[in-house]
Amino acid sequence: MSYWKGKVLPKIKKVFEKNGPKKAAAAEACEAFDVAKEQYSKEFDEKKTELQPKVVEIYEAAAAEIKTLVKEPKVAGLKKHSAGVQKFLDELVKIEFPGSKAVSEASSKFGPSYVSGPIIFVLEKVSTFVVTEDKKEEEAATAAAVETTGTVAEEVKEKDIVVEAGDEKKEEAEPATETTKVEEVPAAVATEPPKAA
Repeated sequence: MSYWKGKVLPKIKKVFEKNGPKKAAAAEACEAFDVAKEQYSKEFDEKKTELQPKVVEIYEAAAAEIKTLVKEPKVAGLKKHSAGVQKFLDELVKIEFPGSKAVSEASSKFGPSYVSGPIIFVLEKVSTFVVTEDKKEEEAATAAAVETTGTVAEEVKEKDIVVEAGDEKKEEAEPATETTKVEEVPAAVATEPPKAA
């Protein structure tokens, strides 16, 4: 039993506590960021117009995976694309995006998966610029589609009117033929004398 407690158990603890100090330091960094969130939000609102073109430029230069993460931030995506996330955060630091410096430093020290909360906060702020740009592009595409569809719809309506007019002519012609047949049959029946049984 002493061998177990003296030699084996300490080695097992080392393996499981390997990331212990790192997790604790990352948790402290996340708490410090949470305290400063309001300040970052105020800064963001003040610099919004100044930051928008710069953020859109950085976003367009980013990889497709990062664009997806910006639109829908997920912890699993942060782990999977940690190098791309770090590069994106470094670009945000260059334009002095609020909160990006603290998040970038914590991410480089501990890894994006340990400071996912602050990273997601920054990505959500970035997405406010990007989503509005995407909506503008979608509205322009929709407007163009409506114009094209409107022309096609007018052509279809004209064809429907022609078809409907043609159908009415056919319907008028068909009953006249039937009445003619009906009139001919009774006339022939009326001229024949009744047969005796």
